[in-house]
Formats: sequence, structure tokens, C-alpha cells
Amino acid sequence: MSKLSKISRRDFLNGLPIAIGVGATPLSVLGCGGEAPVDVIDAATAVPSGPYPPALTGMRGSHPGSFEVAHQLSWAGRKWARPDEQTDGDYDLVVVGGGLSGLAAAYFYRERFGQDARILVLDNHDDFGGHAKRNEFTIDGRTVIGYGGSQTIEAPGSYSDIAAKTIREIGIDTDKFYQYYDQSFFSDRDLLEHVYFDAESYGEDRLVPQLDPVFGEEPDIDSVRSSLAQFPLSQESRNSLERLVIDPEDYLDGRSLEEKFEIMRSTSYEVFVQTYAGLTEEAALFLRRKFVGIWAMGWDALSALEGYRLGMPGMQALGLGEGADGPVGEEEPYIFHFPDGNASVARLFVRSLIPGSIPGSTMEDVVTARANYGLLDQDGAAVRIRLSSTAVDVRNTEDGSVDVVYVSEGEAHRVRAKNVVMACYSSVTPYLCPQMPETQRKAIEYAEKTPLVYTNIALRNWRAFENAGTYRIFCPGSFFHSITLDFPVSMGDYFYPSSSDEPMIATMHHAPISPGLGLTMKEQSRIGRQKLYGLTFDDFEQEIIKQLTGALGPYGFDAERDIAGITVNRWPHGYAYEYNELEDDPSFGASKGPHIEGRAMIGRIAMANSDSQATAYVDAAIDAAYRAVNELSML
Repeated sequence: MSKLSKISRRDFLNGLPIAIGVGATPLSVLGCGGEAPVDVIDAATAVPSGPYPPALTGMRGSHPGSFEVAHQLSWAGRKWARPDEQTDGDYDLVVVGGGLSGLAAAYFYRERFGQDARILVLDNHDDFGGHAKRNEFTIDGRTVIGYGGSQTIEAPGSYSDIAAKTIREIGIDTDKFYQYYDQSFFSDRDLLEHVYFDAESYGEDRLVPQLDPVFGEEPDIDSVRSSLAQFPLSQESRNSLERLVIDPEDYLDGRSLEEKFEIMRSTSYEVFVQTYAGLTEEAALFLRRKFVGIWAMGWDALSALEGYRLGMPGMQALGLGEGADGPVGEEEPYIFHFPDGNASVARLFVRSLIPGSIPGSTMEDVVTARANYGLLDQDGAAVRIRLSSTAVDVRNTEDGSVDVVYVSEGEAHRVRAKNVVMACYSSVTPYLCPQMPETQRKAIEYAEKTPLVYTNIALRNWRAFENAGTYRIFCPGSFFHSITLDFPVSMGDYFYPSSSDEPMIATMHHAPISPGLGLTMKEQSRIGRQKLYGLTFDDFEQEIIKQLTGALGPYGFDAERDIAGITVNRWPHGYAYEYNELEDDPSFGASKGPHIEGRAMIGRIAMANSDSQATAYVDAAIDAAYRAVNELSML
């Protein structure tokens, strides 16, 4: 199956960390005051304690303090003097980037070169895992855990042998998720998907059952008509949507299969359904952000062929056959999800690399284990993870080593290694590696990471959702494109709330797209990145309250009473760039495209990240790390 045909994506300046679980904290102070719980460390370790990163709220993800040095380097051209003295002794490997790919690179390097290999992992954030971010809240004495980025182990049955073997080795048995993930939790409670039409976009606040079916399934005609009758759209728009969902046609009848493919590759889904299926512009705007979570982009910038793959309305009767890699099937359910998403994958890597740093020994106990951040960077340890440290210069030396200069707390430091793996964003590597050839720089510049935001709202209860009969809300005109109750997963000592009176996390997703302006996906991503950096925590908080109140206020939701905390996981550099046939050469894919040249080694510097695989999934991060270490082993 093509990566493009995966339906359930992906494996997403001014807020301040706050305390959580402090009773009836006024919303006016959420994200702007207080201190996070400290990381209490056994006195025998003699390691200073500090804030516990997963419990920090406010603006997280690309948080204040994590990006400023890189921006000074790439935007302002600032240079840091190379320190004369090394920070500490030589390493066998330095990894720049402590996300899944960087941690996997350290894991593979030890596997290849021995457990005594000295490895230093540098990361610019105050937590490890990269986009695999863990969010914790303590609500009225109960801890709830959510994901702040990389979400789920997607379709593990399609993993490469290396990726599948690796997740098993660090302790993950994906078959267990069939037991841990309650696939009937919401249906047993008659909770359905809904659409929220907001007053600002549609003239009134209205919560309506989602069009049945879930797109791509056989429609229930009565259900479709019942839903559409409640849509605040013109009669003409409702009629055109009804035809598209209930009675799709082969809109390209009479054309050859080759002609169909060419039209659908070169035409956006939004234009296609208006041009060939007679959908009104108003109805097309309603559909624009359906599945925006998959690409962090609307259907104005994605092809009709991708619409076919994802089972969008009107595509079923086009008769494209197997050559289109779709529509998406249900070969594996979307259930391989830890309560903190793929943060537990990162934590299992860290547990393997630094014994004792995360107590326990199983995939179950890692969920509730408290990481000891004081043990991550210990003198004399074989593997050290150094957080809040931004690399600014990585270059091969004349004696066959690699020097790495990084900035921590405003000061430049230098370490030396036999080898380096660059597991950070590809887009920053040209600024870090002055020896990179110009052609490689150009290849890297071709891609554009897609920005997005995962916001977790800690709720004291979720009675309003139950009263409304919903667990997931599509919001076609609002700031956040979706509102979703957390995944129903119970593992080990962590239990999903069975009663609506219990605390719950609701996740709201935002993609800063600029649709309807004729902009490409890359152009929208660049604009969206700047938008995100310009938004404050207060901006997000206001939108959260407005949207939840508009959708669920009539069902008993009260923001002041029900919200216990907010964590905004902002990712201006979000999804790795995946080739978009509407704009890119249709032949580009995993094995062909500019990313191949972009990941070329530079002396003893290898490249490993999901960018280098041109796909944003856990297995891509692992496969990239394995490739990079294998390249180094051949020197």
C-alpha cells in the first residue's frame, strides 16, 4: 500500500509553563504563571532536580527556548565562535536530534559497535522524543495522559523487517493493543461523530450528526438526508452534497483509464467535484477541511486522486481499479496507540539506552513510569541525552573526526566524535553543516515541512459530550478543525475513564492553512509557519473557549468550571514533506525524489529523520536511523 493511501495520519511564543491540577484555577491564568511540578530524584544520585517536562502546560511542542538559537542561525546569520576547549571527552557518536529517529540511531549504533560505545544525543527541546511528545495533567488528584504530537503506531503489519524487529526489541507487542484499545467504547454509548457549524462562519452555532457514512463506506440514505436537512447550507448545496454522497457517478465516463488518472492527478479534489460532479462552491467549502489532519492541508491543495484514495464523497464510481492504491481499506484497525501516543515509543528507546532512567521493564509499565531526567546526562555513562542544547555547527575535521558546536544557556560548547548522525529537521542542516555541497542544499530546500497544532484540554468531566451524543466533532469553519475525546486505551495501571463524571482529555487540532488563494501546499506551509509563531497562548485559549462553548454549551459545557488545564503543542515544523502529485513529479516517492540527494553523507556525517524518507511515520524514522548507522559502519 502506498504511504499516500494511509488514512489515519501521522505518526502534531508567549505561553509560560503552569502548575496543573490545582483545583478551580481561573481560566484567565491558564498558561501564564506558576511553576511546574519538580522532578523528584533519589538523593543517592546527587543529581539536581528541576521541572518535569511532560507536566508543563501552556505553550509546548516548539516551546519558548527551543527555537530561538536556530532562528538566530538561519534567519539572522549569527555565528558562534568555536570554543578552543572541548566540553568533555571524545564520543564515538554524536546524534543531533533526540526524536524517534535520533534515539533509534543511538540504539542501532550500540547494536552495531557495542554497548560500550560512547554516545551523546543533543536536542534543542527540554524533553526528548521530538514530535513524540507526552502531556500529563493531574486533575483533582487523578493523572491523565495525552499525546502532543506523533500519535499512533500506524499499520505495523506494513513495517519493514528492521522497524518491526526494533519495536519488538524495545518491548512493544502490537497484538496487545487489540486488548488495550476498546474499539466499541463510543458505539456502546451511542456516541457518534458530529459537525459543528459555528456562528461566525454559518450564522449560528449548530451541532449536527455527521453525514453517514464515514466517507468511503456504503451510505445509509435516510441518515444522510436526515443530517443534510439540519445543515445550515442552501438547498442547492444540500442537494448537491446528497447527490455526491448517495448517488456518485463515473464523472469521467468515456475517458481511458490513463486519461482519468491524468485528470485526477492534476486537478484538486475541490475543483474536481465542482467541475465534474456539480458540487456547489458552498458545499465544496464544507468538505475542504475533511481529513485536514492527514496532510495538515485542505482539499484545494490535494489531488482528486488522493481524494479517491481516502474515500472522499463522489469518488466511489470512477472505476480506477487497484492502480490507484485505494480507496483505503481496513486491513489493520487504527488502535496501536499508547495513552501518550508515540511518546511511549521514545521512552522505551530511552529505557533501553539509559538503564534506570525510566523504571520498569514492560510496555505496560512504561505508561505510568516517571522518567528520571536527572539520569539522562550523567558523567561516565555510555549514552548521554543532553536537552536544551541546540547544535549550530557540525563539520568534519582534518584528522578524520567530526566537531559539533552547540549552544546551551546562551554559551557555545564543543564536542568531538568519530561519527555524527543528523536527526534534526532536514531544513536546518544546510545552516549547521558548512561543508554541505550546494546541490545537496538545493535538494533539501525542495521540501517544506507542514505546520500543525495538537492542543490538549484537560476536562474535569466529559458530560457535555455524552449529553450531545458525540465523541468527535468536525468543525469546517472554525479555528480548530476537530474536537476529539481521547483514544479509549487502558494499559497496565492506567485506565481510560469509563464514566463521563471522570476527568478526560479532549484534543483539538489546528492546521494554519491559507486556502482559496491559489497557493500551493508549500506556500501555505510557509505562511502557516509564520502564523503560528505570531500566535500567543492567549490566542489559542480564547479560540478553545469560544469553540467548545459554541459546540457544547447547549449540552452543559462550562469552560470556567470544566477546564482544568491546557497544553498547546505547537509544531511550526510539523509533518515531514510527502510528495504531492498535484504539485510534484508524480514519479516521486519513497525511492525517488530530491530527498535522496538531500540525505547523502557528508564525510562522517550521516542523515536520519523522517524528512530523509519523505514520509512522516514511526517506521520511517526508524528505517532512516538504521540506514544512517549502516552507512557509517561502511566507512
